[in-house]
Amino acid sequence: MLVHGGTPLEGEIRVRGAKNLVPKAMVAALLGSGPSRLRNVPDIRDVRVVRGLLQLHGVTVRPGDEPGELVLDPTHVESANVADIDAHAGSSRIPILFCGPLLHRLGHAFIPGLGGCDIGGRPIDFHFDVLRQFGATIEKRADGQYLEAPRGLRGTKIRLPYPSVGSTEQVLLTAVLADGVTELSNAAVEPEIEDLICVLQKMGAIISMDTDRTIRITGVDRLDGYTHRALPDRLEAASWASAALATEGNIYVRGAQQRSMMTFLNTYRKVGGAFEIDDEGIRFWHPGGSLNAIALETDVHPGFQTDWQQPLVVALTQASGLSIVHETVYESRLGFTSALNQMGAHIQLYRECLGGSDCRFGQRNFLHSAVVSGPTRLQGSDLVIPDLRGGFSYLIAALAAQGTSRVHGIDLINRGYENFMEKLVELGAKVELPGGTPL
Repeated sequence: MLVHGGTPLEGEIRVRGAKNLVPKAMVAALLGSGPSRLRNVPDIRDVRVVRGLLQLHGVTVRPGDEPGELVLDPTHVESANVADIDAHAGSSRIPILFCGPLLHRLGHAFIPGLGGCDIGGRPIDFHFDVLRQFGATIEKRADGQYLEAPRGLRGTKIRLPYPSVGSTEQVLLTAVLADGVTELSNAAVEPEIEDLICVLQKMGAIISMDTDRTIRITGVDRLDGYTHRALPDRLEAASWASAALATEGNIYVRGAQQRSMMTFLNTYRKVGGAFEIDDEGIRFWHPGGSLNAIALETDVHPGFQTDWQQPLVVALTQASGLSIVHETVYESRLGFTSALNQMGAHIQLYRECLGGSDCRFGQRNFLHSAVVSGPTRLQGSDLVIPDLRGGFSYLIAALAAQGTSRVHGIDLINRGYENFMEKLVELGAKVELPGGTPL
């Protein structure tokens, strides 16, 4: 896509259900004895991948009565062809979450090699270790991993070495029908995890959350279908907020909610951004004047989310002074800054833990801290999108820059941003496809 920068983004867009909840809620439908209705579903690639995998396993998936509604009927779950699973799953990590539900429904599951964004290690060993503790056996084959539960799945005590969102989801989706009680310590407690727990509770699950990151699940014999409206995507909302700041624009994000974005909103205000909250969404804008340099450290919820970091770093290139960014969740997430430097930014990466507490990457030789010196004028450039959030950040940089940028690999953004090209046009962005075709 060709992006002609220098124009503030102004107008209104809508965010729908969270990418980090909707596909997992779709997988949860496998556990029910009847149909489920999921509302506020975005049209993104991860949803299409999970829809295809569910259909391969005999789940009927059809549109509901309102836009963005899916009806999922798992009445006739069946085994799927290995080659078909592999063809669908290669672009996503979500298939690992099919393991528990399929072991409950069929007694076996197959997981091929997994894809996803290249932002650092997200080892599936966590998942397999968890499943073994429930009683699953795992056989490594040339085309993937084959799982069985010869004596069924049983509740267990699990302590995660890190509050991983994916591992917490794996435990929840497996424990709800396991025999006995499961206690999960050091669990992730993101809003999307809470919303998944709400889905499972609607189905008949018994789940409690303690304030010390402990989740207890009492297994039940049977789950029903659910009707649920997915919580809005706070990560997409923050991306558009950062776009408003970097381009000196004004964007109303319909669907954005204050409660799940409070940490981001505090940081946004410290940088110098302005926002206004009403019952329908949040308006974000650049109020004029200089932006402020800040010290920022990412963390698991309720800390500053790692997915908020990359778009905001683009805005920090326009702040006066030195900003310090310490990434503690994904060790390779700052790699995207090399392209910003190519556009004229001044960002230096460090292996040390800067500006905050020590983290698990401090002794492992990863470039996981950054110093951003600003303000700097960005210039259009050729950009190749590296991952979902980094890709959207490149778009923000191209829109804020002087001149034209050629952005390659924009399809990757479709994983988590619904109709993002149409939204750019609605906000007044000057973008086109090669050959002069306007969007």
